[in-house]
Amino acid sequence: MRRITISVDDSLAEQFDELIERRGYVNRSEAFRDLLRGHLEESRKLMNQARYCVATVSYIYNHHERELASRLLDRQHAHHDLCVATMHVHLDHDNCLETVALRGSFKEVSAFANILVAENGVRHGNIHIVPVDVELPSKFRHRHLHLLPRT
Repeated sequence: MRRITISVDDSLAEQFDELIERRGYVNRSEAFRDLLRGHLEESRKLMNQARYCVATVSYIYNHHERELASRLLDRQHAHHDLCVATMHVHLDHDNCLETVALRGSFKEVSAFANILVAENGVRHGNIHIVPVDVELPSKFRHRHLHLLPRT
């Protein structure tokens, strides 16, 4: 690990210390590392340099809207190589929240996430993409899953 020293004005230092306290960091170094990692991740995303990523896509929709739940599920099945898991929450009688966990190439995950939140009838959507430095499992590695026979 390399040590670096930075100088900041008093006001910025106070704001940084308040941030550290609010977020529960143990020290300034860990807070600074997280801020720097976050900035670098955003830069890689903006410059399309991120190769692989993991993501969550959360959206709210009215499950009474004609065929919407089916369309969303069909899209997930069509992209089964990117979809890791889905959580479905009933918010009230009409509205549902779904959160889909994705992994794969940044380009494919980003494109699919945008398709989900842009689906006609989806009311609110949020995409959170985290670039990763490691190669993720192959699209076809899921074929090694062992399915239990029906009894």
